[in-house]
Amino acid sequence: MKTHVKALVVGGGAVGTSIAYHLARAGWQDVMLLERDELTSGSTWHAAGLLPLFNMGYATSHIHDYSVKFYKTLEEETGLNAGFSVVGNLRMAQTQDRMDEYMLYAATAESVGIPVEWMTPAEIKARWPLVRTEDLKGAIYHPTDGYINPADVTMAMAKGARQRGVLIERKWQVDGYHWTGSEWQVSVTKMVEQGGNLVPSEETAIITAEHVVTATGNHAQRTARLLGIKIPAIPVEHQYIVTEPDPALVDWRKAGNPEHPVLRDADAKWYVREERGGWILGPYERNAPARFLYDVPESFRADLFPLDLERIEEEYMSMIHRIPTSETVGLKDDYNGPICYTPDGNPLVGPAPGLRNMWLAEGFSFGITAAGGTGYYLAQMMVEGEAEIDMASLDPKRYGPWVTTEYAARKNEECYEHVFILHHPDEEREACRPLRTAPAYDRQRAIGAQFGCVNGWERPNFYGPKDAPTGFDHDTRSFRRGGWWEHARAEAEAIRNAAGLIDATAFAKHLVRGPGATEFLDRFTTNKLPKVGRINLTYALTGAGTVRTEYTIVRLAENEYYLVSAGAWAAYDGDHLLKSAEDFMAAGGGYIDIHDVTTQWGVFAIAGPKSRDVLKELVKDADPDTVLGNKRFPWLSMRNIELGMCPVRAIRVAYTGELGWELHHPIEMQTYLWDQLMRAGEQHGLKPVGARAQNWLRQEKSYRAFGTELGRDATPLEAGLDRFVDLDKDFTGKDRMQATGLRAACVTLLIDGPADADPWGREALLLNGEKIGRLTSGGYSVAFGKQIGMGYVRPDLTAVGTRLKVRMFRELWDAVVVEDSPHDPTNARIRQDG
Repeated sequence: MKTHVKALVVGGGAVGTSIAYHLARAGWQDVMLLERDELTSGSTWHAAGLLPLFNMGYATSHIHDYSVKFYKTLEEETGLNAGFSVVGNLRMAQTQDRMDEYMLYAATAESVGIPVEWMTPAEIKARWPLVRTEDLKGAIYHPTDGYINPADVTMAMAKGARQRGVLIERKWQVDGYHWTGSEWQVSVTKMVEQGGNLVPSEETAIITAEHVVTATGNHAQRTARLLGIKIPAIPVEHQYIVTEPDPALVDWRKAGNPEHPVLRDADAKWYVREERGGWILGPYERNAPARFLYDVPESFRADLFPLDLERIEEEYMSMIHRIPTSETVGLKDDYNGPICYTPDGNPLVGPAPGLRNMWLAEGFSFGITAAGGTGYYLAQMMVEGEAEIDMASLDPKRYGPWVTTEYAARKNEECYEHVFILHHPDEEREACRPLRTAPAYDRQRAIGAQFGCVNGWERPNFYGPKDAPTGFDHDTRSFRRGGWWEHARAEAEAIRNAAGLIDATAFAKHLVRGPGATEFLDRFTTNKLPKVGRINLTYALTGAGTVRTEYTIVRLAENEYYLVSAGAWAAYDGDHLLKSAEDFMAAGGGYIDIHDVTTQWGVFAIAGPKSRDVLKELVKDADPDTVLGNKRFPWLSMRNIELGMCPVRAIRVAYTGELGWELHHPIEMQTYLWDQLMRAGEQHGLKPVGARAQNWLRQEKSYRAFGTELGRDATPLEAGLDRFVDLDKDFTGKDRMQATGLRAACVTLLIDGPADADPWGREALLLNGEKIGRLTSGGYSVAFGKQIGMGYVRPDLTAVGTRLKVRMFRELWDAVVVEDSPHDPTNARIRQDG
């Protein structure tokens, strides 16, 4: 066994072998894979091998699409048949809501290039007469996917990896990781068979690796402990059953008919496919328990749990309803094995928090589908610095250190049973909530706040009736304009016409100070640094010149800065900031002190033409008439003010595009400040406002948002942020940004869409029937009385007045490119004096 390699992959399932293969294919010559048992001995061996293309996420859709295409090439390359049965995937709908879900998904699929077909119940029955269809609304059909043999595809990738020089070593267990400052020293032990168990031997070794990738599946908690980090990947039981041959199915196939597609009745919570004349039923039932919260037992190898048929009785009976001929067929095999999950169902793919050259590929609930694409895009990140798609939605650091074992276990159980629930874009899941609450939470809840969850924080999405019943938020959800829509519109109108108060406490906040702070931040970000008492919007880039983070920088003193960024990405931003500062100091830069102060400061945003009037009721100053005016408190500046008895770091900026301030305050004084603002605002029409109305309003100003318009697949120049990029200075990613040019451009569009729906920011944009871009955000504009959206198009289609089409609910609707900041393009309202 080699003891010095460039990259060490730990884990020999489908994901690990794909990563090893793709690293070698990307040009790395010295790659080794370790497996503690045999290849495929984890969840891979008992996986059902389905390859569902259906996914609401843009990055995950690309990953699944790559896998399906890649697996079809393996036999030609390796000579091994990967066992891919391209039978298609029929996803049936019993309700119109479910069809609406499929239509929204199809918009995402179209933006990625995944083909779909639509089928009526009559067309389904004519093609597959064994399927009962009279209670269906229709179905969406993927002709290009199907199912695969997990062991065969893993072995094919392993052979392809070996052909490209990868060394694969079995029965070696990793027992420790040590970072020397330049490379990893990985302690390993040879495992041997003893009485049917796999036990450590006396043979040990240390492998030195420049990079390490962990793809340890069910063993993720052990990996986390060895690395000293948190990985919220914990398995949940998943059971499926295999029936005896169904005579009707056997006769159907004997008559020369093709194999059924993989059948999914999402409303019944199961998938079914053919298996040697019978059927495989895989349910996603309630009350499936999480397992291995801390460790996989040493005696658990390619093992299973006892079957719990009572738990899946409802799903089994619904299969009989959908396929009546299965009623008299007996059971042949059953499987109940661990499948790893994460709280949001997406895998954890990317750099590990706090560590160098350590990469995670953990938490794959659909590991066979995702393995090929994960290997491909993770190899791009490792070899080239970034993937061609934005992988931030899968980044392990989307979960912060506040995540506990209990939280991960309970959320993962919820995620499992939600596989086939309606995935509304306005969905908020209930498990483990509330957990992180700002002090004003109870005040907001008492007046009807309906909360969403951002990085564990409870944040008002909208304010319903004061006496809203339990479950009000759940009942307002829709793929069209849900029951919350009118509340959000009233909130948006309040900000445009009077004043609104938004809780933005979840914002990530970092204090950066020290002798090297100014020089560091000047290199770290794209814009000029502000003067003391001023603020700037700026961007930290990746090495590939794309947007890594958006910051509002407040300069508190000559070498002291307060950085504000998106609340959902606190750990993600903090990790990058700390590592970049460490690199700067290691290269001879001055000392920098960085603190995450997110939980020390609450934030309220007050905005609207009467917001100054509200603050004047409370501000304490020697000259209260001028303290908030343009002369003493100009736009894009910071001032320390007092509102009643609360000291406030006030920033004159408003994400809604109106006169406004962000009021950063000591978190322990939040309920006091909330009460004072609400009381003072009564006579000025102040209304509490949630995140959904704010999202609509920021689009009227063409304000880009990280995770939608801004990400690691677009440069700030492609995003149209030239005014925040100072090309006269050097900054990280500048050369790559300039070399990239304009592959696409960000625009704002007004849309004449359906009367009962708005775009969600997942829809394809077309011109003369050709896809030329996609929306990244969408909503309703109270200023223009119609739908609004932002997105990326070909650079030649950015002229104001360019007419395009956007697909919503399978129909094409008119969309026109408008000027940036179509509402108040001169910013006169923001700069309003008083």
